[in-house]
Amino acid sequence: MNVDREKGPRDGAGRGNGRRVTLAHGAGGRLTAELVREVFLKHFQSRHLAPLGDSALVPPGGGGLALTTDGFVVDPLFFPGGDIGRLAVCGTVNDLAVAGAAPAYLTASFIIEEGLPFEVLERVGLSMARAAEEAGVEVVTGDTKVVERGGCDKLFIVTSGVGFVLPAADTGASRVRPGDRLVLSGPVGQHGVAVLSQREGLGFASSVRSDCAPVAGLTTRLIEELGPAVRWMRDPTRGGLATVVCELAEETGLDVFLEEEVIPVPSDVAAACELLGLDPLYLANEGKVLVVVEEAAAQRAVDLLREAGQADAAVVGRVEEVVVRTPGGTGAHGDRRPEPRPGAYLRTPYGGTRFLERLAGEQLPRIC
Repeated sequence: MNVDREKGPRDGAGRGNGRRVTLAHGAGGRLTAELVREVFLKHFQSRHLAPLGDSALVPPGGGGLALTTDGFVVDPLFFPGGDIGRLAVCGTVNDLAVAGAAPAYLTASFIIEEGLPFEVLERVGLSMARAAEEAGVEVVTGDTKVVERGGCDKLFIVTSGVGFVLPAADTGASRVRPGDRLVLSGPVGQHGVAVLSQREGLGFASSVRSDCAPVAGLTTRLIEELGPAVRWMRDPTRGGLATVVCELAEETGLDVFLEEEVIPVPSDVAAACELLGLDPLYLANEGKVLVVVEEAAAQRAVDLLREAGQADAAVVGRVEEVVVRTPGGTGAHGDRRPEPRPGAYLRTPYGGTRFLERLAGEQLPRIC
């Protein structure tokens, strides 16, 4: 991000630069990363926070607790395959699961706009209870606030979660090696299209349902069966699969390649994206997990996921040594020499390679 320093120095509160938060800062892409780095990390200095994972491991490295928190502002509150209540449970549970933990307890904070019908709250509460039972967690404490009309949009929910790190879990970007494979548990883009369809009344996409579901059963099975062969896990929510792969490349310093031909994209999702000019690789998912595993364990990981009901699980990519692609430093005679730069790439069925970047803007606001 270019910062105009002529407008005055930044003080401790970040004033003086004239910038404002936009919807794009909440998209999970490049601007989100900049917001976190330039504002929050500057003030919240903690060795537990520094890795910027979906959950904090206390103590770092496993063997203890996993802690996470998430806010949910989805619009509309109800959509095909889910609602804000189910999303608030599954989203937080899944962040714990991909940290290698068994989710156990949740907190729930409700920010309610004055005038919201009681039946809406009842419906959301019942959905949360059912999702918590499905995920094997308890909601053990919470908070309720009511704001005046216009103070929020109907209902916002914030959930925090605690899980116990599995004894066999040993995941992290530092464990990823060239040759490792990327395994995806199922189709992409369903949640994003389902929410958009309901919000905009798009009848042609009415067959698409959100994939909102807990993934802890899947991650636990992979860890218990494959042990240290499971290198790294993430749930591709905001910013979708492409953003997660970009994060993986940045965290590991390695090249990461996706194979477009084998990434499962449902036909109705693909049709909706084509009509609306959206890229399914950047759409949010709320019931999927991307796992990096040792090459020798890749097919076994796919088999385990399929045995657990994920029929479309597939090996969708691999990690490779960095290939020089960008001009960099200067040689002894002033000539420009290539400089290694890790990146994320998509290999197309036609033999081409497309560079993947974090989203610079907002593809779909209020998606989770």
